[in-house]
Amino acid sequence: MFEKINLKDWGFGEAFHSPAGEPLSDLEGARIARITGQFREIYRVVSETGEGLAAVTGRFRHEARGPADFPCVGDWVECHGGLTGDTAQISRVLPRLTWLSRKTPGTTTVEQMIAANLDTVCIMQSLDHNFNLARLERYLAAVRAGGASPVILLNKADLCADLNERRAAALAIAGAAPVHVLSAMDDADFAPLAGYTRPGCTVAFVGSSGVGKSTLINRLLGRNLQATRASRADDSRGRHTTVARELFRIPDGGLILDTPGMRELQLWETATPTGEANAAETEFQDIATLAADCQFHDCSHEEEPGCAVRAALQSGDLSERRWRSYRKLTRELEYQKSRADERGQLERKRKDKSLHKMYRRVQSEARRRRRSD
Repeated sequence: MFEKINLKDWGFGEAFHSPAGEPLSDLEGARIARITGQFREIYRVVSETGEGLAAVTGRFRHEARGPADFPCVGDWVECHGGLTGDTAQISRVLPRLTWLSRKTPGTTTVEQMIAANLDTVCIMQSLDHNFNLARLERYLAAVRAGGASPVILLNKADLCADLNERRAAALAIAGAAPVHVLSAMDDADFAPLAGYTRPGCTVAFVGSSGVGKSTLINRLLGRNLQATRASRADDSRGRHTTVARELFRIPDGGLILDTPGMRELQLWETATPTGEANAAETEFQDIATLAADCQFHDCSHEEEPGCAVRAALQSGDLSERRWRSYRKLTRELEYQKSRADERGQLERKRKDKSLHKMYRRVQSEARRRRRSD
């Protein structure tokens, strides 16, 4: 006999149930499971029957429109089989409440899911060479675009000579996101984190390699589960220790999702779960508010008269650094959208060509039949 696992301890709540209160399921014999690890095309899952391995069905693979449709860590899925040690089969991903995604690194213009169904995303930067406001803005935009609540963690306070200045700079761009300064080796700095790791809540930690994610997670878990390595002394560049996204449960507490350090984070052009604007517009609300006061609704903020954005830049109310960051992100999203539109046109042409060939084949067969008759 196995000990039944309570899925509420793994974050399953009413949002994943039907109006009648029953778990969402359209497959007879299916059970609900959560993805706790991803290793290429194999997933580790936890369900009421315990932990095991799973893979998507052939039908799922055939119907998937792209990589973002496949399960990611944090997803709730329907699966069947796998009760006797065999690999379970994933037939469906339940609708995601929140997510964290990016454009796939490189030249391919597709969305890559990093994690799903997150309550909080802790964006970690270290207060040494790693501290970068533009990168922090990019992470904030990505988290808010997916609907989770961002929290900023500034680690390695013991190595920072201008701590107050850097904390003030982070607060200036944080908006409603809390900012915590800590040293992962100081127990007193961990008290504020308890509010995010409540039972049933899922917290993800993201940031560059070497910022201290694995060290902090080990402290929260109370054991050395994640390997750690020192950063390079000359430039604070991290060495990759976390190689896969994994979800861990804190004893008597919430859930922690560790992610490998990301060298590249390009935003993905998408509406937020609540149907709001895209990532750049969501993050840079101060600039959007200024733009709404421009004399012309299509103002490019270059040479037009009555431009509220240029006026704010000249007065110092808007910093040149933040304006450059906003422009860089919007240009990326515009280029991404043009590539997606181009890809869509090519796909439509391919389908039209295929339909035309099928039509010609049917017509040719019909003519042969008429001649034979």
